[in-house]
Amino acid sequence: MADNTNLTTSQRNILKFDPKDHEIALSTEDLHVFYGKTEGISEGDLQFERYKISALIGPSGSGKSTYLRSLNRMNDRIATVKGKIMYRGLDINSNDIDVYEMRRHIGMVFQRPNPFAKSIYENIAFALRQRGMNKKQDLDEIVERSLRQAAMWDQVKDDLNKSALALSGGQQQRLCIARAIAIKPDILLLDEPASALDPVSTSQIEDTLLELKQNYTIIIVTHNMQQASRISDYTAFFNLGKVLEYAETGDIFTNPKVDLTNDYISGNFG
Repeated sequence: MADNTNLTTSQRNILKFDPKDHEIALSTEDLHVFYGKTEGISEGDLQFERYKISALIGPSGSGKSTYLRSLNRMNDRIATVKGKIMYRGLDINSNDIDVYEMRRHIGMVFQRPNPFAKSIYENIAFALRQRGMNKKQDLDEIVERSLRQAAMWDQVKDDLNKSALALSGGQQQRLCIARAIAIKPDILLLDEPASALDPVSTSQIEDTLLELKQNYTIIIVTHNMQQASRISDYTAFFNLGKVLEYAETGDIFTNPKVDLTNDYISGNFG
């Protein structure tokens, strides 16, 4: 196995978009993440195209989840994040950003389903009420729209008052996706959303994400190489806190330019 410790920038393969041809939803510049004195991310310059799915892959401890959580400031209380995270012309890593308002635009779904101990309906309506929306007709419309977009309306439309905790694991995860998109974010971050699910539920989540990319930019961390190859448009390979390769998914899986990328997707390490 090759060592990436001394790879120069020219030895990495990092896709850069031409803004004339590609609309950039989010980008990071000179991003570094520190846990105390330990550097979790030391090379993290990426651009994400709007209305595409970008997968972040790499071995455990490679920094992919640390990177993802930085994109909507989830690391603020546990790490020091330096560098720029650019969204709509703003550096959302700056101190004067309203983090809670920013997360309306950049939502997140975590590895394990975490529905509220409330009804299916209230799991979605709760956050809307917190933002001042109380008209039942408006709430009903958004609950239905969100559940339809998460491909579960037909399964639960007659049980909206049922506890979300009674749903299957796959249904709970899709409910969490519905909850995240209810406030109509621009970008959806997902940290291994299917890792705890069975193959049928995983397939349903993947189908949901493929539908959602019509309206959302999606960035997903996955340990599942087949999943990345099935659903993503672009793939970034992380190792030891560095992005070593970022390219169209077809190129990553059929013609990687970096030896370590080839080693990883071939199953030689990780």
